[in-house]
Amino acid sequence: MSLGFTEILLILVVILLLFGGKRIPEIARALGRASYEYKKAKNILKDEAKGLKDAIEDSIDKPEEFDPSTDKEHPQN
Repeated sequence: MSLGFTEILLILVVILLLFGGKRIPEIARALGRASYEYKKAKNILKDEAKGLKDAIEDSIDKPEEFDPSTDKEHPQN
């Protein structure tokens, strides 16, 4: 579903009538800032998720070696 030229024009006219010509640049700036902050937060979360995924994959690929002399649960006699 896409918007045609007529629908977009109607939406713009309604916005102009509701907010007036002076408030539209303020609203556009606020939307731009919100979009920037959203993208920034999304990228931070994406990077953290990738780091966690890599850490998990590394721990699965390279399991710790077992040293019986440091085993505290099952001490040797």
